[in-house]
Amino acid sequence: MPVSLALIEDVPAVRQALHTYLCAQPEFDCVLAVGSVEEFLAQAKTLAAPPRLVLSDIGLPGKSGIEGVGLIRAQLPGTDVVLLTTPPGNPEWIFQGLCAGAVGYFLKNTPLADLKAGLLSVAEGGSSMSPAVARQVVRFFQPAAAPAQPLTPREQQVVQAIEEGLSYKLIAARLGIGLDTVRGHIKSIYGKLHINSKGELLARNRRW
Repeated sequence: MPVSLALIEDVPAVRQALHTYLCAQPEFDCVLAVGSVEEFLAQAKTLAAPPRLVLSDIGLPGKSGIEGVGLIRAQLPGTDVVLLTTPPGNPEWIFQGLCAGAVGYFLKNTPLADLKAGLLSVAEGGSSMSPAVARQVVRFFQPAAAPAQPLTPREQQVVQAIEEGLSYKLIAARLGIGLDTVRGHIKSIYGKLHINSKGELLARNRRW
């Protein structure tokens, strides 16, 4: 029996490309293709049976794809959700999506044949993701290496402020320093910790 599949993607051209390829595959039966989580939840109630899989973009109008995971699982407990996002993939979103219950995670530049294979793997009870996403997940569970140079007290204050969600402007106000100084501290922090983004910083610090 083909796997029933629903698509949630707000960009019409992308939604059509996914629909054209995936729905032409004999392994899938595309039952719904919509532009938002809200639209999916409303129309899913009219289906004869819930889809086995939902392939959902993250950046959607209204509820995000990450928020949608929990809502879909609550309404359709037998449906698995696979998330789709633009490369290179926000590390913070990756972990939020997986923690919400997504069973797969792919970048939009994934070859369609590989996306198909990943969806079929999920339908068979597995979990699948793009190699670049998998690499970030593996990195998350590896022990955080100690900085080559310890962070200064001021840099530690900047890290704490970032963890609290403060903007650069608010960090500068709290510490009584200029925006350029804040940016300099952040550049130094990234260099010492061998990271390149706020998401990596937050993920790293959760392991300490």
